[in-house]
Amino acid sequence: MDTQQRIAQSKAQLAALGNITVRSQFGGYSLAVEKVVFALITNGELYLRGSETLNSYLSKQCLPPLVINKKGLPVILHYYRINEELWADRSLLIKLSKSALALARQQKNARRHTMRVKDLPNMGVRMETLLREIGINSVHALREAGAKDCWLRLRARNQHLGLNCLLALQGAISGHHQAALPAEVKEELRHWFYYTVNAGKGRHR
Repeated sequence: MDTQQRIAQSKAQLAALGNITVRSQFGGYSLAVEKVVFALITNGELYLRGSETLNSYLSKQCLPPLVINKKGLPVILHYYRINEELWADRSLLIKLSKSALALARQQKNARRHTMRVKDLPNMGVRMETLLREIGINSVHALREAGAKDCWLRLRARNQHLGLNCLLALQGAISGHHQAALPAEVKEELRHWFYYTVNAGKGRHR
């Protein structure tokens, strides 16, 4: 079975988990529900993320882990290849997949609470410091304020900040590198930026 057929089979078999989205990852594809990745597909095989329920199954059945090549070295991931026996037992496959999704969601929420601003896309220690100076002390505060408000407050302190800073802030909030922001988002921010800058110039004439 090729990769595209396996993706279609996986989405059909695991539809009970919710709306499954697919995107490129690790040279293959990731399967996610509400942006939470619980499985990977590579070379036509489905690999399920490890969980307590899957670990219990692994104590009885041997499922090979996923091995990827990173900088010329093999790296073993905590994902395990689904065999034909599991494909034939849909209820068990769904049970294991739900467990993988639940653990992945739990870990993602935990990371969200401990993540610093500097850890977000487009950010760094310097931007984290600048944001702290305007009262944005956490990822939650950044998301609550929004890119435009943060940019206005930063701009009040540094008139040299331009469109790239605004796009970087929006990317940090939405989880994108600024170059990967959707075209319509970039266009709306670009329009707002030039309108805001020109309006400011008008007030100072």
